[in-house]
Amino acid sequence: MTRCLLISPQFSEFSYWNYREVCELFGARYPAAPLGLVTVAALLPQAWEIRLLALNVQAMDPALLDWAEVVLAGGMIPQQRNLLALIELCHARGKRIAIGGQDPTSQPEIYASADYRVLDEGELTIPMFLADLAAGAPRGIYRSEAKPDVTQSPTPRFDLLELKKYLHVGIQFSRGCPFNCEFCDIIELYGRKPRTKTPEQVCRELECLYQLGYRGHVDFVDDNFMSNKKAVMAFLPELLAWSRQRGFPFYFSTEATINLADDPKLLGMMEAVDFRYVFVGIETPDKELLIRTQKRQNTGHPIVESVRRLNRHGMVVTAGFILGFDGETRGAGEAIVACVEATGISMAMVGLLTALPHTQLTRRLAREGRLPDGYSVQRPGDADQATSGLNFTPSRPRAEILEDYAAILRRLYSPRRYFGRVLTLARRLRRRPKQLGSTKGRWTEIRALGAVIWRLGFGRATAWYFWRNVLAVLVTRPRNFEAAVHLMALFLHFRKHTRVVLDGLGRNLA
Repeated sequence: MTRCLLISPQFSEFSYWNYREVCELFGARYPAAPLGLVTVAALLPQAWEIRLLALNVQAMDPALLDWAEVVLAGGMIPQQRNLLALIELCHARGKRIAIGGQDPTSQPEIYASADYRVLDEGELTIPMFLADLAAGAPRGIYRSEAKPDVTQSPTPRFDLLELKKYLHVGIQFSRGCPFNCEFCDIIELYGRKPRTKTPEQVCRELECLYQLGYRGHVDFVDDNFMSNKKAVMAFLPELLAWSRQRGFPFYFSTEATINLADDPKLLGMMEAVDFRYVFVGIETPDKELLIRTQKRQNTGHPIVESVRRLNRHGMVVTAGFILGFDGETRGAGEAIVACVEATGISMAMVGLLTALPHTQLTRRLAREGRLPDGYSVQRPGDADQATSGLNFTPSRPRAEILEDYAAILRRLYSPRRYFGRVLTLARRLRRRPKQLGSTKGRWTEIRALGAVIWRLGFGRATAWYFWRNVLAVLVTRPRNFEAAVHLMALFLHFRKHTRVVLDGLGRNLA
Protein backbone atom coordinates (compact mmCIF):
# COMPACT_ATOMS: atom_id res chain seq x y z
CA MET A 1 0.00 0.00 0.00
CA THR A 2 1.48 3.35 -1.09
CA ARG A 3 1.40 6.19 1.44
CA CYS A 4 0.50 9.38 -0.42
CA LEU A 5 0.39 12.90 1.00
CA LEU A 6 -1.55 15.58 -0.88
CA ILE A 7 -0.44 19.12 0.00
CA SER A 8 -2.27 22.34 -0.85
CA PRO A 9 0.24 25.24 -0.67
CA GLN A 10 -0.69 28.51 0.96
CA PHE A 11 -2.13 31.29 -1.12
CA SER A 12 -0.52 34.71 -1.01
CA GLU A 13 -1.26 36.28 2.36
CA PHE A 14 -2.29 39.60 0.82
CA SER A 15 -4.48 38.38 -2.01
CA TYR A 16 -7.83 40.10 -2.62
CA TRP A 17 -9.52 36.73 -1.99
CA ASN A 18 -7.59 35.82 1.16
CA TYR A 19 -10.05 37.20 3.71
CA ARG A 20 -8.86 34.85 6.46
CA GLU A 21 -9.46 37.43 9.21
CA VAL A 22 -13.15 37.64 8.30
CA CYS A 23 -13.45 33.86 7.92
CA GLU A 24 -12.36 33.40 11.51
CA LEU A 25 -15.18 35.69 12.69
CA PHE A 26 -17.61 33.21 11.11
CA GLY A 27 -15.99 30.07 12.51
CA ALA A 28 -13.80 29.20 9.50
CA ARG A 29 -10.08 29.37 8.76
CA TYR A 30 -10.09 30.01 5.01
CA PRO A 31 -12.63 30.89 2.31
CA ALA A 32 -12.39 27.92 -0.08
CA ALA A 33 -11.49 24.24 0.22
CA PRO A 34 -8.90 22.78 -2.24
CA LEU A 35 -11.30 21.10 -4.68
CA GLY A 36 -8.55 20.28 -7.17
CA LEU A 37 -6.60 18.11 -4.74
CA VAL A 38 -9.60 16.18 -3.42
CA THR A 39 -10.50 15.49 -7.07
CA VAL A 40 -6.95 14.22 -7.63
CA ALA A 41 -7.37 12.01 -4.56
CA ALA A 42 -10.40 10.38 -6.18
CA LEU A 43 -8.32 9.65 -9.31
CA LEU A 44 -5.60 7.81 -7.36
CA PRO A 45 -5.71 4.07 -6.57
CA GLN A 46 -8.18 3.74 -3.72
CA ALA A 47 -5.99 1.03 -2.16
CA TRP A 48 -3.46 3.78 -1.38
CA GLU A 49 -3.41 5.37 2.04
CA ILE A 50 -4.09 9.03 1.28
CA ARG A 51 -3.84 12.03 3.60
CA LEU A 52 -4.37 15.72 2.91
CA LEU A 53 -2.40 18.64 4.34
CA ALA A 54 -4.08 21.96 3.50
CA LEU A 55 -1.58 24.64 4.45
CA ASN A 56 -4.16 27.43 4.29
CA VAL A 57 -5.83 25.96 7.38
CA GLN A 58 -3.08 23.80 8.93
CA ALA A 59 0.58 24.23 9.82
CA MET A 60 3.23 22.22 8.01
CA ASP A 61 3.64 18.85 9.76
CA PRO A 62 7.13 17.39 9.12
CA ALA A 63 5.96 14.07 10.55
CA LEU A 64 3.44 13.74 7.74
CA LEU A 65 6.20 14.37 5.19
CA ASP A 66 8.30 11.67 6.80
CA TRP A 67 5.30 9.30 6.72
CA ALA A 68 4.69 9.78 2.98
CA GLU A 69 6.25 7.71 0.23
CA VAL A 70 5.15 10.17 -2.44
CA VAL A 71 3.91 13.75 -2.23
CA LEU A 72 1.46 15.36 -4.66
CA ALA A 73 0.80 19.11 -4.77
CA GLY A 74 -0.85 21.59 -7.09
CA GLY A 75 -1.08 25.32 -7.42
CA MET A 76 -2.22 28.50 -9.10
CA ILE A 77 -0.15 31.63 -9.75
CA PRO A 78 -0.80 33.12 -6.25
CA GLN A 79 0.56 29.85 -4.76
CA GLN A 80 3.68 29.81 -6.94
CA ARG A 81 6.21 30.96 -4.35
CA ASN A 82 4.96 28.52 -1.72
CA LEU A 83 4.73 25.61 -4.15
CA LEU A 84 8.38 26.10 -5.16
CA ALA A 85 9.37 26.22 -1.48
CA LEU A 86 7.44 22.98 -0.92
CA ILE A 87 9.42 21.24 -3.67
CA GLU A 88 12.65 22.26 -1.93
CA LEU A 89 11.37 21.06 1.45
CA CYS A 90 10.38 17.67 0.04
CA HIS A 91 13.79 17.19 -1.53
CA ALA A 92 15.52 18.26 1.69
CA ARG A 93 13.66 15.41 3.45
CA GLY A 94 14.36 12.89 0.70
CA LYS A 95 10.83 12.79 -0.72
CA ARG A 96 9.70 12.66 -4.34
CA ILE A 97 7.07 15.22 -5.31
CA ALA A 98 4.65 15.39 -8.22
CA ILE A 99 3.09 18.75 -9.04
CA GLY A 100 0.26 19.89 -11.28
CA GLY A 101 -2.49 22.47 -11.58
CA GLN A 102 -3.01 25.72 -13.44
CA ASP A 103 0.38 27.40 -12.97
CA PRO A 104 2.61 24.34 -13.57
CA THR A 105 0.54 23.56 -16.69
CA SER A 106 0.97 27.11 -18.00
CA GLN A 107 4.62 27.54 -16.95
CA PRO A 108 6.18 24.08 -16.54
CA GLU A 109 9.69 25.48 -16.91
CA ILE A 110 9.39 27.32 -13.57
CA TYR A 111 8.83 23.97 -11.85
CA ALA A 112 11.69 22.03 -13.47
CA SER A 113 12.97 20.99 -10.02
CA ALA A 114 9.88 18.84 -9.35
CA ASP A 115 10.34 15.10 -9.82
CA TYR A 116 7.12 14.68 -11.77
CA ARG A 117 5.08 17.32 -13.61
CA VAL A 118 1.53 16.02 -14.09
CA LEU A 119 0.08 18.72 -16.31
CA ASP A 120 -3.17 19.55 -18.12
CA GLU A 121 -6.28 17.72 -16.88
CA GLY A 122 -5.70 14.93 -14.37
CA GLU A 123 -8.29 12.50 -15.69
CA LEU A 124 -5.93 11.87 -18.63
CA THR A 125 -2.45 12.55 -17.23
CA ILE A 126 -2.65 11.01 -13.75
CA PRO A 127 -2.92 7.46 -15.22
CA MET A 128 0.29 8.14 -17.22
CA PHE A 129 2.04 9.28 -14.04
CA LEU A 130 0.83 6.26 -12.06
CA ALA A 131 2.12 3.87 -14.74
CA ASP A 132 5.57 5.48 -14.65
CA LEU A 133 5.58 5.52 -10.85
CA ALA A 134 4.76 1.82 -10.73
CA ALA A 135 7.58 1.15 -13.22
CA GLY A 136 10.05 3.00 -10.99
CA ALA A 137 10.63 6.04 -13.21
CA PRO A 138 12.45 8.71 -11.11
CA ARG A 139 11.17 11.68 -13.14
CA GLY A 140 8.58 12.49 -15.78
CA ILE A 141 6.45 15.07 -17.57
CA TYR A 142 2.89 14.09 -18.47
CA ARG A 143 0.76 16.08 -20.93
CA SER A 144 -2.36 15.59 -23.02
CA GLU A 145 -3.77 17.83 -25.74
CA ALA A 146 -7.07 15.93 -25.56
CA LYS A 147 -9.80 17.09 -23.19
CA PRO A 148 -11.35 14.47 -20.89
CA ASP A 149 -15.01 13.57 -20.72
CA VAL A 150 -15.92 15.04 -17.33
CA THR A 151 -18.91 12.70 -17.01
CA GLN A 152 -16.25 10.09 -16.17
CA SER A 153 -14.69 12.20 -13.41
CA PRO A 154 -15.19 10.60 -9.97
CA THR A 155 -16.80 12.19 -6.92
CA PRO A 156 -14.09 14.20 -5.12
CA ARG A 157 -12.81 12.83 -1.81
CA PHE A 158 -14.63 15.41 0.33
CA ASP A 159 -14.07 13.11 3.31
CA LEU A 160 -10.41 14.22 3.36
CA LEU A 161 -11.42 17.81 4.13
CA GLU A 162 -11.99 19.36 7.54
CA LEU A 163 -15.18 20.93 6.26
CA LYS A 164 -15.78 23.20 9.25
CA LYS A 165 -12.54 25.05 8.53
CA TYR A 166 -13.87 26.55 5.28
CA LEU A 167 -16.36 29.30 4.57
CA HIS A 168 -17.58 27.40 1.53
CA VAL A 169 -16.92 24.17 -0.34
CA GLY A 170 -16.64 24.00 -4.12
CA ILE A 171 -17.99 21.60 -6.70
CA GLN A 172 -17.68 21.75 -10.48
CA PHE A 173 -20.40 21.38 -13.11
CA SER A 174 -18.55 22.44 -16.27
CA ARG A 175 -15.12 23.12 -17.75
CA GLY A 176 -14.36 25.44 -20.63
CA CYS A 177 -15.97 28.61 -21.97
CA PRO A 178 -17.35 29.39 -25.45
CA PHE A 179 -16.21 33.01 -25.45
CA ASN A 180 -12.91 34.34 -26.79
CA CYS A 181 -11.64 37.07 -24.44
CA GLU A 182 -8.15 38.07 -25.52
CA PHE A 183 -6.65 38.21 -22.02
CA CYS A 184 -8.18 34.98 -20.63
CA ASP A 185 -6.24 31.75 -20.08
CA ILE A 186 -9.28 29.58 -19.26
CA ILE A 187 -10.03 28.97 -22.92
CA GLU A 188 -6.37 28.04 -23.45
CA LEU A 189 -6.32 25.58 -20.54
CA TYR A 190 -9.78 24.03 -20.87
CA GLY A 191 -10.93 24.89 -24.38
CA ARG A 192 -13.84 26.75 -25.91
CA LYS A 193 -16.12 23.72 -26.08
CA PRO A 194 -17.74 23.48 -22.63
CA ARG A 195 -17.90 20.03 -21.09
CA THR A 196 -20.49 19.36 -18.41
CA LYS A 197 -21.14 16.69 -15.83
CA THR A 198 -24.51 14.98 -15.71
CA PRO A 199 -27.18 16.20 -13.25
CA GLU A 200 -27.04 12.81 -11.50
CA GLN A 201 -23.27 13.11 -11.14
CA VAL A 202 -23.43 16.56 -9.52
CA CYS A 203 -26.24 15.48 -7.20
CA ARG A 204 -24.07 12.52 -6.09
CA GLU A 205 -21.35 14.99 -5.15
CA LEU A 206 -23.84 17.11 -3.21
CA GLU A 207 -25.18 13.99 -1.54
CA CYS A 208 -21.65 13.13 -0.42
CA LEU A 209 -21.33 16.55 1.24
CA TYR A 210 -24.80 16.16 2.76
CA GLN A 211 -23.97 12.73 4.24
CA LEU A 212 -20.75 14.15 5.69
CA GLY A 213 -22.92 16.61 7.65
CA TYR A 214 -21.98 19.72 5.71
CA ARG A 215 -24.58 22.49 5.48
CA GLY A 216 -24.48 26.01 4.08
CA HIS A 217 -22.53 27.59 1.23
CA VAL A 218 -21.57 25.54 -1.85
CA ASP A 219 -19.72 27.30 -4.67
CA PHE A 220 -19.92 26.12 -8.29
CA VAL A 221 -16.33 26.85 -9.29
CA ASP A 222 -17.07 26.82 -13.04
CA ASP A 223 -15.30 29.62 -14.87
CA ASN A 224 -18.61 30.30 -16.62
CA PHE A 225 -21.60 28.50 -15.09
CA MET A 226 -23.77 29.24 -18.12
CA SER A 227 -21.16 28.19 -20.69
CA ASN A 228 -23.63 25.50 -21.85
CA LYS A 229 -27.01 27.05 -21.14
CA LYS A 230 -28.98 24.04 -22.38
CA ALA A 231 -27.13 21.74 -19.96
CA VAL A 232 -27.57 24.17 -17.06
CA MET A 233 -31.31 24.44 -17.65
CA ALA A 234 -31.58 20.64 -17.70
CA PHE A 235 -29.58 20.43 -14.46
CA LEU A 236 -31.33 23.06 -12.34
CA PRO A 237 -34.70 21.26 -12.06
CA GLU A 238 -32.82 18.16 -10.85
CA LEU A 239 -30.95 20.30 -8.32
CA LEU A 240 -34.23 21.85 -7.14
CA ALA A 241 -35.83 18.43 -6.63
CA TRP A 242 -32.77 17.15 -4.76
CA SER A 243 -32.64 20.25 -2.54
CA ARG A 244 -36.35 20.25 -1.79
CA GLN A 245 -36.30 16.59 -0.71
CA ARG A 246 -33.57 17.39 1.84
CA GLY A 247 -34.96 20.67 3.12
CA PHE A 248 -32.55 22.90 1.16
CA PRO A 249 -29.29 22.03 2.96
CA PHE A 250 -27.19 24.32 0.72
CA TYR A 251 -27.22 27.73 -0.89
CA PHE A 252 -25.06 28.45 -3.89
CA SER A 253 -22.69 30.86 -5.61
CA THR A 254 -20.92 30.77 -8.94
CA GLU A 255 -19.13 32.74 -11.68
CA ALA A 256 -20.80 33.64 -14.97
CA THR A 257 -20.72 36.14 -17.78
CA ILE A 258 -22.99 39.13 -17.27
CA ASN A 259 -25.30 38.09 -20.11
CA LEU A 260 -26.72 35.68 -17.53
CA ALA A 261 -28.98 38.64 -16.76
CA ASP A 262 -30.54 38.42 -20.24
CA ASP A 263 -32.42 35.17 -19.52
CA PRO A 264 -35.36 35.62 -17.08
CA LYS A 265 -36.21 31.91 -17.11
CA LEU A 266 -32.68 30.88 -16.14
CA LEU A 267 -32.58 33.55 -13.44
CA GLY A 268 -35.85 32.27 -12.01
CA MET A 269 -34.50 28.73 -11.92
CA MET A 270 -31.32 29.85 -10.14
CA GLU A 271 -33.35 31.85 -7.65
CA ALA A 272 -35.55 28.81 -6.95
CA VAL A 273 -32.56 26.71 -5.83
CA ASP A 274 -31.11 29.59 -3.75
CA PHE A 275 -28.21 31.01 -5.73
CA ARG A 276 -27.13 34.02 -3.63
CA TYR A 277 -23.83 35.23 -5.11
CA VAL A 278 -22.48 35.49 -8.64
CA PHE A 279 -19.08 36.80 -9.73
CA VAL A 280 -19.01 38.48 -13.13
CA GLY A 281 -16.08 39.83 -15.10
CA ILE A 282 -17.21 43.34 -16.02
CA GLU A 283 -13.57 44.34 -16.76
CA THR A 284 -14.40 47.84 -18.00
CA PRO A 285 -17.52 49.94 -18.64
CA ASP A 286 -15.94 51.20 -21.90
CA LYS A 287 -17.77 49.46 -24.75
CA GLU A 288 -14.99 50.12 -27.26
CA LEU A 289 -12.40 48.50 -24.97
CA LEU A 290 -14.67 45.49 -24.47
CA ILE A 291 -14.93 45.03 -28.23
CA ARG A 292 -11.16 45.47 -28.64
CA THR A 293 -10.49 42.78 -25.99
CA GLN A 294 -13.07 40.46 -27.62
CA LYS A 295 -15.48 40.56 -24.71
CA ARG A 296 -18.56 41.44 -26.76
CA GLN A 297 -20.84 39.44 -24.46
CA ASN A 298 -20.66 42.39 -22.03
CA THR A 299 -22.00 44.87 -24.57
CA GLY A 300 -25.55 43.59 -25.08
CA HIS A 301 -27.26 45.64 -22.38
CA PRO A 302 -26.22 48.45 -20.03
CA ILE A 303 -24.15 47.01 -17.18
CA VAL A 304 -26.15 48.78 -14.45
CA GLU A 305 -29.40 47.37 -15.81
CA SER A 306 -27.96 43.84 -15.92
CA VAL A 307 -26.63 43.99 -12.36
CA ARG A 308 -29.95 45.26 -11.03
CA ARG A 309 -31.77 42.42 -12.77
CA LEU A 310 -29.51 39.91 -11.01
CA ASN A 311 -30.17 41.68 -7.69
CA ARG A 312 -33.91 41.39 -8.26
CA HIS A 313 -33.46 37.62 -8.45
CA GLY A 314 -31.76 37.50 -5.06
CA MET A 315 -28.14 37.49 -6.22
CA VAL A 316 -25.38 39.65 -4.78
CA VAL A 317 -23.07 40.55 -7.66
CA THR A 318 -19.33 40.65 -7.09
CA ALA A 319 -17.25 41.77 -10.03
CA GLY A 320 -13.80 42.02 -11.55
CA PHE A 321 -12.43 45.15 -13.25
CA ILE A 322 -9.15 45.56 -15.12
CA LEU A 323 -6.99 48.63 -15.64
CA GLY A 324 -4.27 48.76 -18.31
CA PHE A 325 -6.00 47.77 -21.57
CA ASP A 326 -4.63 49.10 -24.84
CA GLY A 327 -6.56 52.18 -25.94
CA GLU A 328 -7.43 53.13 -22.37
CA THR A 329 -7.40 56.84 -21.53
CA ARG A 330 -6.87 58.87 -18.36
CA GLY A 331 -10.60 58.77 -17.62
CA ALA A 332 -10.68 54.96 -17.30
CA GLY A 333 -10.34 55.03 -13.53
CA GLU A 334 -13.19 57.51 -13.10
CA ALA A 335 -15.39 55.37 -15.36
CA ILE A 336 -14.74 52.26 -13.25
CA VAL A 337 -15.57 54.10 -10.02
CA ALA A 338 -18.77 55.48 -11.55
CA CYS A 339 -19.79 52.00 -12.72
CA VAL A 340 -19.17 50.43 -9.31
CA GLU A 341 -21.08 53.17 -7.52
CA ALA A 342 -24.04 53.03 -9.93
CA THR A 343 -24.33 49.23 -9.67
CA GLY A 344 -23.90 49.11 -5.90
CA ILE A 345 -21.27 46.37 -6.20
CA SER A 346 -19.57 46.34 -2.82
CA MET A 347 -16.98 43.64 -3.64
CA ALA A 348 -15.24 45.13 -6.68
CA MET A 349 -11.95 43.42 -7.47
CA VAL A 350 -9.94 45.91 -9.49
CA GLY A 351 -6.63 44.61 -10.83
CA LEU A 352 -3.91 45.54 -13.26
CA LEU A 353 -3.90 43.75 -16.59
CA THR A 354 -1.52 40.79 -16.61
CA ALA A 355 -0.31 39.06 -19.77
CA LEU A 356 -0.90 35.45 -18.73
CA PRO A 357 1.04 32.62 -20.40
CA HIS A 358 -0.23 31.30 -23.75
CA THR A 359 -3.11 33.77 -24.13
CA GLN A 360 -4.00 35.67 -27.29
CA LEU A 361 -2.96 38.86 -25.51
CA THR A 362 0.50 37.51 -24.69
CA ARG A 363 1.02 36.23 -28.23
CA ARG A 364 0.05 39.64 -29.65
CA LEU A 365 2.32 41.50 -27.23
CA ALA A 366 5.19 39.19 -28.17
CA ARG A 367 4.65 39.97 -31.86
CA GLU A 368 4.65 43.69 -31.04
CA GLY A 369 7.87 43.41 -29.00
CA ARG A 370 6.16 44.52 -25.78
CA LEU A 371 7.13 41.63 -23.48
CA PRO A 372 10.28 41.76 -21.34
CA ASP A 373 13.20 39.44 -22.03
CA GLY A 374 12.74 36.12 -20.25
CA TYR A 375 8.97 36.70 -19.92
CA SER A 376 7.13 34.64 -17.31
CA VAL A 377 4.46 35.31 -14.70
CA GLN A 378 6.14 35.11 -11.33
CA ARG A 379 4.90 36.31 -7.99
CA PRO A 380 7.68 37.84 -5.86
CA GLY A 381 6.89 37.80 -2.16
CA ASP A 382 3.21 38.04 -1.32
CA ALA A 383 2.21 40.12 -4.33
CA ASP A 384 -0.93 39.40 -6.30
CA GLN A 385 -2.41 40.81 -9.53
CA ALA A 386 -3.02 44.10 -7.76
CA THR A 387 0.65 45.01 -7.29
CA SER A 388 2.47 42.92 -9.90
CA GLY A 389 0.37 43.28 -13.06
CA LEU A 390 1.41 45.22 -16.16
CA ASN A 391 4.14 42.68 -16.95
CA PHE A 392 4.43 44.22 -20.43
CA THR A 393 4.83 47.65 -22.00
CA PRO A 394 1.39 49.31 -21.76
CA SER A 395 -0.05 51.70 -24.35
CA ARG A 396 -0.12 54.65 -21.95
CA PRO A 397 2.45 55.67 -19.32
CA ARG A 398 2.80 53.07 -16.56
CA ALA A 399 2.93 55.75 -13.85
CA GLU A 400 -0.35 57.20 -15.10
CA ILE A 401 -2.04 53.79 -14.85
CA LEU A 402 -0.71 53.24 -11.33
CA GLU A 403 -1.88 56.69 -10.23
CA ASP A 404 -5.35 55.97 -11.62
CA TYR A 405 -5.36 52.62 -9.86
CA ALA A 406 -4.44 54.12 -6.50
CA ALA A 407 -7.20 56.72 -6.91
CA ILE A 408 -9.75 53.98 -7.65
CA LEU A 409 -8.87 52.06 -4.49
CA ARG A 410 -8.92 55.13 -2.25
CA ARG A 411 -12.41 55.99 -3.46
CA LEU A 412 -13.98 52.53 -3.61
CA TYR A 413 -12.74 51.37 -0.22
CA SER A 414 -13.27 54.47 1.88
CA PRO A 415 -15.76 53.65 4.67
CA ARG A 416 -18.35 56.11 3.35
CA ARG A 417 -18.39 54.70 -0.17
CA TYR A 418 -18.11 51.03 0.77
CA PHE A 419 -20.88 51.09 3.36
CA GLY A 420 -22.93 53.25 1.02
CA ARG A 421 -22.76 50.55 -1.67
CA VAL A 422 -23.76 47.88 0.84
CA LEU A 423 -26.85 49.92 1.73
CA THR A 424 -27.67 50.51 -1.95
CA LEU A 425 -27.50 46.76 -2.59
CA ALA A 426 -29.52 45.87 0.50
CA ARG A 427 -32.33 48.12 -0.72
CA ARG A 428 -32.32 46.58 -4.22
CA LEU A 429 -31.82 42.93 -3.34
CA ARG A 430 -34.94 40.76 -3.53
CA ARG A 431 -33.94 37.62 -1.67
CA ARG A 432 -36.13 34.75 -0.50
CA PRO A 433 -33.64 32.50 1.34
CA LYS A 434 -34.45 28.81 1.60
CA GLN A 435 -31.34 27.38 3.24
CA LEU A 436 -31.43 28.55 6.87
CA GLY A 437 -28.80 26.51 8.73
CA SER A 438 -25.07 25.97 8.48
CA THR A 439 -22.43 23.46 9.50
CA LYS A 440 -21.11 25.92 12.05
CA GLY A 441 -24.38 26.33 14.00
CA ARG A 442 -26.37 29.26 15.32
CA TRP A 443 -24.10 29.95 18.28
CA THR A 444 -21.17 30.58 15.94
CA GLU A 445 -23.32 32.95 13.88
CA ILE A 446 -24.43 34.87 16.99
CA ARG A 447 -20.84 35.12 18.20
CA ALA A 448 -19.77 36.31 14.74
CA LEU A 449 -22.44 39.01 14.77
CA GLY A 450 -21.17 40.18 18.15
CA ALA A 451 -17.60 40.38 16.83
CA VAL A 452 -18.72 42.34 13.76
CA ILE A 453 -20.67 44.78 15.95
CA TRP A 454 -17.64 45.27 18.21
CA ARG A 455 -15.16 45.78 15.35
CA LEU A 456 -17.32 47.97 13.11
CA GLY A 457 -20.07 49.33 15.36
CA PHE A 458 -17.55 50.90 17.70
CA GLY A 459 -14.83 51.73 15.18
CA ARG A 460 -14.03 55.40 14.87
CA ALA A 461 -14.19 55.42 11.06
CA THR A 462 -17.06 52.95 10.62
CA ALA A 463 -19.53 53.25 13.53
CA TRP A 464 -21.90 55.79 11.99
CA TYR A 465 -22.11 54.01 8.64
CA PHE A 466 -22.48 50.59 10.29
CA TRP A 467 -25.41 51.53 12.54
CA ARG A 468 -27.08 53.52 9.74
CA ASN A 469 -26.99 50.42 7.55
CA VAL A 470 -28.15 48.07 10.31
CA LEU A 471 -31.19 50.18 11.15
CA ALA A 472 -32.08 50.89 7.52
CA VAL A 473 -31.91 47.20 6.54
CA LEU A 474 -33.86 45.98 9.57
CA VAL A 475 -36.63 48.50 8.89
CA THR A 476 -36.87 48.18 5.10
CA ARG A 477 -35.31 44.83 4.04
CA PRO A 478 -34.98 42.48 7.03
CA ARG A 479 -34.53 39.45 4.73
CA ASN A 480 -31.28 41.03 3.55
CA PHE A 481 -29.85 41.56 7.03
CA GLU A 482 -27.53 38.54 6.91
CA ALA A 483 -26.17 39.50 3.48
CA ALA A 484 -25.62 43.10 4.61
CA VAL A 485 -23.76 42.01 7.77
CA HIS A 486 -21.52 39.65 5.80
CA LEU A 487 -20.66 42.35 3.27
CA MET A 488 -19.96 44.92 5.99
CA ALA A 489 -17.73 42.39 7.78
CA LEU A 490 -15.69 42.03 4.60
CA PHE A 491 -14.71 45.68 4.92
CA LEU A 492 -12.27 44.56 7.64
CA HIS A 493 -10.39 42.64 4.96
CA PHE A 494 -10.71 45.20 2.17
CA ARG A 495 -9.48 48.01 4.40
CA LYS A 496 -6.34 46.02 5.22
CA HIS A 497 -5.85 44.79 1.66
CA THR A 498 -6.24 48.30 0.23
CA ARG A 499 -3.54 49.64 2.57
CA VAL A 500 -1.13 46.91 1.47
CA VAL A 501 -1.82 47.52 -2.22
CA LEU A 502 -1.51 51.31 -1.89
CA ASP A 503 1.84 50.86 -0.13
CA GLY A 504 2.99 48.65 -3.02
CA LEU A 505 1.75 51.12 -5.59
CA GLY A 506 3.59 53.90 -3.77
CA ARG A 507 6.84 51.95 -3.98
CA ASN A 508 6.28 51.21 -7.68
CA LEU A 509 5.57 54.85 -8.43
CA ALA A 510 8.67 55.92 -6.51
